[in-house]
Amino acid sequence: MDTNLLKRKREFNSESDQYEDSTQNGIDLSLLESLEQSSSASAEPLDLRAAKKLVISFERRLRENLEARMKHPDRPDRFADSEVALHEELDRLRTLAGAPELYPDLISLNLFPPLVGLLSHDNSDIAADTVSLLSDLTDADEDLEDPEPAVALADCLIENNTLELLVQNLTRLSESDPDEANAVHNTLAVIENLIELKPAVADMVCERTKLLRWLLGRIKTREFDANKQYASEILAILLQNSVANQKRFGQINGVDGVLQAVSFYKSRDPKSSDEEEMLENLFDCLCCLLMPVENKEKFMKSEGVELMIIIIKQKKTAYGSAIRALDFAMTKYPPACERFVDVLGLKTVFSAFMGKLPIDKKNKKESYQEELEERLISLIASLFGGVTRGSRRDRLLSKFVEDECEKIDRLMELYIRYSDRVKAETERLNKLELDDLEMDEDEQYNRKLEAGLYTLQLIAVILGHIWTAEHSKMRGRIELLLKQNKLTKEDVKDILQEYHDNIGDLDGPEEKERAQAQIHKFISAL
Repeated sequence: MDTNLLKRKREFNSESDQYEDSTQNGIDLSLLESLEQSSSASAEPLDLRAAKKLVISFERRLRENLEARMKHPDRPDRFADSEVALHEELDRLRTLAGAPELYPDLISLNLFPPLVGLLSHDNSDIAADTVSLLSDLTDADEDLEDPEPAVALADCLIENNTLELLVQNLTRLSESDPDEANAVHNTLAVIENLIELKPAVADMVCERTKLLRWLLGRIKTREFDANKQYASEILAILLQNSVANQKRFGQINGVDGVLQAVSFYKSRDPKSSDEEEMLENLFDCLCCLLMPVENKEKFMKSEGVELMIIIIKQKKTAYGSAIRALDFAMTKYPPACERFVDVLGLKTVFSAFMGKLPIDKKNKKESYQEELEERLISLIASLFGGVTRGSRRDRLLSKFVEDECEKIDRLMELYIRYSDRVKAETERLNKLELDDLEMDEDEQYNRKLEAGLYTLQLIAVILGHIWTAEHSKMRGRIELLLKQNKLTKEDVKDILQEYHDNIGDLDGPEEKERAQAQIHKFISAL
């Protein structure tokens, strides 16, 4: 009732003013008045003195509104005028966003505690105005010479429970109302702005509020709109660098929720570039979620492996993203590798590996094709690492025998290409050294990884798995192709040795020792 009354009051005042202005002597005085206001506004610089005036005026309007509401709690018509005035005052405060250097002074003037308190105002319109204002204030320019005032504002807002109040306000907004839908968008913008100013906010907001649960519900809605797209983007931001958030989201059934959201596109393409961007965001979320082992298990239980295979078979827009998700799911997780073989995923992935990729008019770039190739190589390497014995291993190895060992031919084709690329980068780096450019060994190694060394190493690992299977036909094919390209097994050994020497202990000393032992086995066998 309060909200509707305030809207009607605003509309009535606006229409009355417009009518009077437009009927005096046939002159459109509203235009003259707006020009006069804009010229006077531009003439008065926004300094500390002007800011103090704005703060004092805001405090007075807020006090009047609170008093009117307390005096006439059951008579909205008696406090509607004070609410319109408060709305106008909030609108005037927007000018402060143009002077971020004044933020520390505004903090000293104690502007923000009462302002943030309006997020829980009984009138959702006032709360929406406040969210919009906060969005403007926190939208710091990336080119700011001094970001400290904006960071100080972020600290102040966090200390005054802004995160909690923003999310609480979200739950009462109905997006069927355009104004409230806009308030939802502005709320997400404030959260994004605060994360940009203080990255730690990404963990704070998930720890202190139910934002993850709200986002989960929002991405699962069937209809696409701008807020669903923004929700997917915010969720990706929250998950991308936080294991804690990845686990939190997994605990509220988030893996299944994201799978539900992407399943809508298993046999259809997005209808617009914005919808396509949302789909990419959802897959970014899924890949982030697949970092913790417990979420890989949830992915399997929700039949994520099967869904990704279906998406790949359909060859729609999500094709490449599904391959990427499978790569994340199967990396260092044998159960997913075994499930993949059991549900007949080998035929699908090796068809893609052989270059039978869908024609993507939007992604004709060579980089897109290379990314898919690299993902497929990583996926096959994970399969060899996860499927170590029994009939599943036999089925995997048999893929490299069928059709006259054509998959070994393809593997060697990729080996030669990436080997040439890494050699060219190595030569370039050696020339730079001659020019006395300081570059340590770690930096050189990272440069080579970026040039394709990691993919080359994975190809060498796959060749190691194939060689140790002791299958004469496959071994003969590898030796023939090496000879035809003027290479020897020593070249493959060198790649494996470099890989062996640079295996880190991120997964613990035991895992490092196990991985190095396996690579050493390949080197010895070749």
